[in-house]
Amino acid sequence: MSMEIIRPDTNIDFIGKWKICVGISLAVIGISLLAIPVRGIRLGLDFAGGHEIQVKFTEKLPDDEGVVRKIVSDLGVTEPTVVRFGEADSAEFLIRFRGQDGQQGQVADQLKVELERGIGPVELERVGFVGPRVGAELQSAGLKAIGISCLLILIYIGFRFSPRFAPGAVVALIHDIVITSGVFVILGYEFDLTVLAALLAILGYSLNDTIIVYDRIRENMALHTKHDLADVLNRSVNQTLSRTLLTSGTTMLAVLALLVAGGPIIRPFALAMVIGIVVGTYSSIYIASPTLLVLERRWGVRATTSAKGSRPARA
Repeated sequence: MSMEIIRPDTNIDFIGKWKICVGISLAVIGISLLAIPVRGIRLGLDFAGGHEIQVKFTEKLPDDEGVVRKIVSDLGVTEPTVVRFGEADSAEFLIRFRGQDGQQGQVADQLKVELERGIGPVELERVGFVGPRVGAELQSAGLKAIGISCLLILIYIGFRFSPRFAPGAVVALIHDIVITSGVFVILGYEFDLTVLAALLAILGYSLNDTIIVYDRIRENMALHTKHDLADVLNRSVNQTLSRTLLTSGTTMLAVLALLVAGGPIIRPFALAMVIGIVVGTYSSIYIASPTLLVLERRWGVRATTSAKGSRPARA
């Protein structure tokens, strides 16, 4: 027996509210665009370039990352990132900050001296630099990956269901990526490779949810050929609502655990996934399905067929 948290006969008018929800989405996107010139798009060192220095304390450990961050900041470094590897008693830290190429050796030597003076003996495990050219290539590759993913999804949905189903799925995916990125811009968080990985994971998660709804829509369109398309979409969304909430809920619990206990390295990824799960579930109902409704009403033959089939019943 399948587990259900929503009664099978639930009949919530989701599709009837689609214009309001689309308006809310457009408002959030608009606020995100307005936030770009105000807040700016903060690119992490993976994209913008900068220094990476991994250190290991051999005797005394710092109380927390803040102690190391203060020592780095006192050297004149702006907005350094300090992340502890492993558990709370780990002796290894990754220090990342912006700077010019060719300076990493001098900065590393100065940092080693100051860390030993402020905390204790320390070893330089790794000293590296990510150049702007490499960052630009990573940024371009990331955007291409998202674009190619959307194109392949468009082809797959068109083949798996119908060409009229495909635009709704892709519009929903683009909606999810834009909203998630917009929230990061509004909150002033950095975009790095972990956030890019989260955006690609959101594409897969949101597509899975949309396919579940689309599959039920296709079944109901075949069973209820004389029903209004909006009623068929509403019926389908309600029938898959329990499964959608269970899938989203269990995934959210795992991602929240990463967000709370995963540490600073994984936290941007987890935050992006939390936003993406909420937005992806929302878009499967209020973006993908209404897009199909609009396309069918404008170019489809179902509305005409349904209207003709229902005329004798009204007479």
